[in-house]
Amino acid sequence: MASHPHTQLPWWSLALPVLAWGLYFIGIKDSGWLQIGGGVLLIGSVLSAVHHAEVVAHKVGEPFGTIILALAITVIEVALIVSLMVAGGDNAAYLARDTVFAAIMLILNGILGGCLLIGGLKHREQFFGQKSATTALVTLVAILTLTLVLPNFTTSTEGPTYNAAQLVFVAVASLVLYSSFIMVQTIRHRDYFLADDDDQSHHAEPPSAKVALTSLAFLIVCLGIVVLLAKALSPAVEAIVADLGAPKALVGVIIAAVVLLPEGLAALKAARRNRLQTSINLALGSALASIGLTIPAVVIVCLLFDINMVLGLDLKSMVLLALSVFTVMLSLNHGRTNMLYGVVLLTSLAAYVFTVIVP
Repeated sequence: MASHPHTQLPWWSLALPVLAWGLYFIGIKDSGWLQIGGGVLLIGSVLSAVHHAEVVAHKVGEPFGTIILALAITVIEVALIVSLMVAGGDNAAYLARDTVFAAIMLILNGILGGCLLIGGLKHREQFFGQKSATTALVTLVAILTLTLVLPNFTTSTEGPTYNAAQLVFVAVASLVLYSSFIMVQTIRHRDYFLADDDDQSHHAEPPSAKVALTSLAFLIVCLGIVVLLAKALSPAVEAIVADLGAPKALVGVIIAAVVLLPEGLAALKAARRNRLQTSINLALGSALASIGLTIPAVVIVCLLFDINMVLGLDLKSMVLLALSVFTVMLSLNHGRTNMLYGVVLLTSLAAYVFTVIVP
């Protein structure tokens, strides 16, 4: 199904972020109704961000479009984690680890699993470039092991942590790996990440430069208010989690879910349109950006503000991470998928969320 040319932007994509900014300046901390309204406008701003990112992506073409969306999502994630860590609190040392791990689990099992299930139900089998998945996964596994697993086995510090020198090394290594992946994706082997029909009917006429620039401006506006509203609503979210008696790690899951909503919706829409290559680019590219850029940024903040940061996962989480990565590798091993892979991945996601709530 061909997409329609972006001749003009829908009014809601412009109005919702403006209303969200207005509500933020009014203040929402002391009113339950304003907090509910803030939550609604937060979701609305996320949906607006999806639309504007898609317009910009359509203008610049693949694979640059998916990179723009992945980087935009990572900016939100980094800003939220850093702002909450600097604010302090009992959970500050674990917040980066919990949020990044939650993002990876939601992307690999939730977004990717949902895409494979929806695509399989509608199109039976879908095809993609196997080399693109392998390239992304080999980079992702290396970064995941260095950042979330290796801290459990180092001996320079007590517990699942790195000392300052080790943090710097891991931050640099993550940036090198992610930068190398981006170079491969955009320059050296760009053809790996392009769908076979990228020049055919799935692409309507690109938007005008004026529309694309307007969308870029509103994308920045949307991302800014998503960060600020999420931070303003975080005390209420933490209070609800505490009232439910759920572990504090659930806060990281909620933050990651809000942050990844634009990416998830865009990936699911692409899978439904039988553009699984775009879905995989979005999912794996977002996973790489989420950890490959977030960890270095958080490391810099922790070193500057002398904040303790726990990176190593517990044994249960490492088992679930290994299951997720292994399942994704098997699912994307042949260049074609079916709905069963999606069911297995979504079941792994359910196991992860359930064990967060009932550890």
